[in-house]
Amino acid sequence: MSDIIQLLPDSVANQIAAGEVIQRPASALKELLENAVDAGATSIQVIIKDSGKSLLQVIDNGCGMSMTDARLSFERHATSKIRSADDLFAIRTMGFRGEALASIAAIAQVEMKTRKHDEETGTLIEIEGARFVRQETVSCAAGTSFSIKNLFFNVPARRNFLKSNSVEARHIIDEFERVALARPSIAMSLHQNGLEVFKLQAGNLRQRLVAVFGASYNERLVPVEESTSLLNITGFVGKPEFARKTRGEQFFFVNQRFVKDAYLHHAVSGAFEELLPRESYASYFLFLDIDPGRIDINIHPTKTEIKFDDDRSVYAIVRAAVKRSLGQFSVAPVLDFERESNFDLPYSMRNAPVQAPTIDIDTNYNPFRRDTSTQRPDGWQNLYEVVKPQPEQPLSPSSFLPEQTVLSAFPEDTATQDDQLLVQIHLRYILTQVKSGILLIDQHAAHERILYERYLDTLEKKPGAVQQKLFPLTLEFNAGDAAAIRELGDDFKMLGFELSEFSAQTFVVQGTPPELGEGQEKEIIESILEEYKYNKDEFRDHRHESFAKVLAKRTALKAGQRLSRQEMKHLVDELFFCRKPSSSPDGKPVLVSLSLEELAVKFK
Repeated sequence: MSDIIQLLPDSVANQIAAGEVIQRPASALKELLENAVDAGATSIQVIIKDSGKSLLQVIDNGCGMSMTDARLSFERHATSKIRSADDLFAIRTMGFRGEALASIAAIAQVEMKTRKHDEETGTLIEIEGARFVRQETVSCAAGTSFSIKNLFFNVPARRNFLKSNSVEARHIIDEFERVALARPSIAMSLHQNGLEVFKLQAGNLRQRLVAVFGASYNERLVPVEESTSLLNITGFVGKPEFARKTRGEQFFFVNQRFVKDAYLHHAVSGAFEELLPRESYASYFLFLDIDPGRIDINIHPTKTEIKFDDDRSVYAIVRAAVKRSLGQFSVAPVLDFERESNFDLPYSMRNAPVQAPTIDIDTNYNPFRRDTSTQRPDGWQNLYEVVKPQPEQPLSPSSFLPEQTVLSAFPEDTATQDDQLLVQIHLRYILTQVKSGILLIDQHAAHERILYERYLDTLEKKPGAVQQKLFPLTLEFNAGDAAAIRELGDDFKMLGFELSEFSAQTFVVQGTPPELGEGQEKEIIESILEEYKYNKDEFRDHRHESFAKVLAKRTALKAGQRLSRQEMKHLVDELFFCRKPSSSPDGKPVLVSLSLEELAVKFK
């Protein structure tokens, strides 16, 4: 019997490695950015075309390479960061596996120009699918320029699995933001199809956060700083009042490397306990500096997962540091028995001008005059509450439901005549009478169900109505949100949004759905984008349902909103016209019924 085990050719081995390291254009960008950082660059430019499928170029002013190093860098396991196995436990560089360039060269057409600062000429290397095409001496700028063209050109099956340009662009922006936040001292820029998406100046972390996510973030950030014998923590967390309904910008960096860690996320969430509304998430940008010997970063090909040798202590320190910062800046209560707190001012008032207290005197007050208008007989005062009649406050036009003649879901049971009993209870529930007893309807959940089915029908059947704005509204978004808007453009249009692109990150709102209240435009759009960015898989699989659900949640009338009798009748009629009137889009009950028999039992 002949031998069957054989060594794989280098080209095949490199393609296998590429399958682990390079899943999409964003994966290649990550590796090139990390190499640029390790080369000591102070300026990095990124240029992409067709979301990196046609071209992905990274230009840095780092140390550059000699001709020998340039050629050797494309060999498997070639690295300048590791000399022995002991070095694996003292890693502070971004890359170290020595597989990135070999993997990229195996599945793309690669051109590299590099020159050391103390040399007059540089080196040009071209590779196609792991095959060297040419190497020659050229004149070029100091540093390295790395161009990847036609990614996966020789692996068409892999190329077919790439998503749309807008999806791949979103992943590229994610990777760019992670490196940009980790290294605020490096000037970075990103150009996509000739448009400038980012131009970030070198600065501190706060300046970088504002430059990436927008000027509004400057007032949202609470600094975090803690030093212990185990690790040091710096960074920022978002104030609770700016929390979002979906996972917002949440970043952990360990030794300036972006990592994903559910355990650490739980620690931060614990620090915000009782400060956030239900199902809300705060933003955080936290940097942990720890002895490399106490972590293992070599457990995942993309190096986004790590292990701590004492994860419980790290958890406790992170939670305590965040909680302390929230208390220190008067975002949350804190106890400190070692200092006098009587003279403390809230953080938001420390720079406010001092004002002398004033006293208002009611000159008509007579303590001997008794007001008997609200007196009750002894023993009855606590049983009655004097309630002043409140004038009915009509809903905004966006909350009115169209007048329709509909068939009740329970025609034999529900009273539909004009004298139908309709009572609003605590500005939250609607009480109505049916032949078999009574119904209690949650007005918010009911309106949410009505709008959900209406938006869903619109998305699946025909474009929604558009209410043209008299004065178009200009909205600015960060680069990631702008990329998501482009991808969801057709869905926004179907719902009744007219959005035109003004610049790379600016859009003009010329029309909105009629149900949308004035001033809600950006909030609604951001809510849809959040749901899309942080629940992408579910959003893509159930695109129309997700879109309709988010929009219905944000535009439905809220508890605490007073309804006229006519509005309550519209709401009840529309609810029983729905396909599933008994539950909200999230599956929560919309109505509760009590039969006459159940009521009779209550009074026995």
